[in-house]
Amino acid sequence: MSVRVRFAPSPTGHLHVGGARTALFNWLLARKAGGTLILRIEDTDRERSADAMTRDIIEAVEWMGLDWNEGPIRQSERLDRHRAVADALLESRHAYRCFCSPEELAQRRRAGSGTPDEWKYDRRCLSLSEDAIAARTAAGRPAAVRFHVPEGSVGFTDAVFGPIRKSGEELEDFVLVRSTGQPTYLLSVVADDLDMAVSHVVRGADHIANTPKQLLLYRALGRTPPVFAHVPLILGSDRTRLSKRHGAAAVLAYRDAGILPEALVNFLALLGWSDGTDREIFDRASLVDAFSLDGISRSNAVFDADKLSWFNGRYIHSLPPADLAVRVAPAMKSAGVWEDRFEGPDRDWLEQVLALIRPRFRSLDALAAEVETYAGERVEYEPAAIEKFFNDPRLADYLPALAERLNDLERFDLESTESALRTLAGELGVRAGLLINASRVALTGQSVAPGIFDVMVMLGRAKTVGRLRVSKVLLSSS
Repeated sequence: MSVRVRFAPSPTGHLHVGGARTALFNWLLARKAGGTLILRIEDTDRERSADAMTRDIIEAVEWMGLDWNEGPIRQSERLDRHRAVADALLESRHAYRCFCSPEELAQRRRAGSGTPDEWKYDRRCLSLSEDAIAARTAAGRPAAVRFHVPEGSVGFTDAVFGPIRKSGEELEDFVLVRSTGQPTYLLSVVADDLDMAVSHVVRGADHIANTPKQLLLYRALGRTPPVFAHVPLILGSDRTRLSKRHGAAAVLAYRDAGILPEALVNFLALLGWSDGTDREIFDRASLVDAFSLDGISRSNAVFDADKLSWFNGRYIHSLPPADLAVRVAPAMKSAGVWEDRFEGPDRDWLEQVLALIRPRFRSLDALAAEVETYAGERVEYEPAAIEKFFNDPRLADYLPALAERLNDLERFDLESTESALRTLAGELGVRAGLLINASRVALTGQSVAPGIFDVMVMLGRAKTVGRLRVSKVLLSSS
């Protein structure tokens, strides 16, 4: 079987992690089999669909690196085809016209036994004669098209959840075309999947309830249904449906917050899928190689924002410095840290700074902000760092003395700066750690930073000496 899958989002909102994972699993299945991925925009709900959301979805999928082979195809451009399928079902008597108005249906639902949610359409229009249908039509009464659910049951073997069966008695005669002439999701998705020769439908488990109805449509049309694989839901840490309060956000919001696409893809792949090992880091090639529908769990996955941050840190740390400089540039520009010199004479310096500082950071935004400590003129001092390491009054003399030693060095490199500091500490009769810790605060404003001598070299002689001299004022006021 030639594998043909589709990612079919509805442009009624931003692409969030659930939809992004569905897109990823479809992409992985297509690439693993050398098959085809179709991007289909299911925009038939014109009141809620928005072109801006379509652009958002496409941009998000592109940013994740999930290239497609066909599309984007807009479902709204295929409405005539959907109606033609409904007409074929009317012709074969698998469907019938329903003239019941919404008000009539609501009244019968309220008057029926049980709760309104339990009420099923009572098939009042199923037995209408041809003359009665013609008369109502001639009178201009709007009609929906309903599918006639047959007796018996309908079942399928889900590639994730196994055998699933539904009795026809549990299903009402569902609407295929509304009285406004608008095809419903159930009709449109089956018509499109048939016309596009979709072989596998990989989607969220919340669609399982729709599947028996869609299978009835395949059966009525005399066509073989695709393989269905329903992916478990993504829950928050409290095991409720994932929402913003759990830290979930739109895909492009993660991009704007400094998350790398490789990290998000790796993270999403492991939400409900495993290759059967404890492995956690997968690049795209290894994901494609390892992926199979058999690896998808039946259990709901739990979204862990801290884990995503951990993945992002791993990928930031593994990028070559030249690549990292390209990735962090937009964040630096947004933070007002970027300077034209980073494209020219100071490109190597920027890459060295990024390589030095990145071990402590898990997002491009935070990394970009830290570059300001080395590239800018101002230092933001952490109050806790001042309190902890600027509490010895002798430092008001020691740090300026260190500044003068460093300023007089013939070479300003790792060896010479370290030698100058340790020599001065010996002469003063203090531990080198006193000067190292205080220098770290004076130069970076932080109590935790890379090796102090690496910091000095990256800052350069002028900034290092200048900040150590300024620290006398800070010490005097602390």
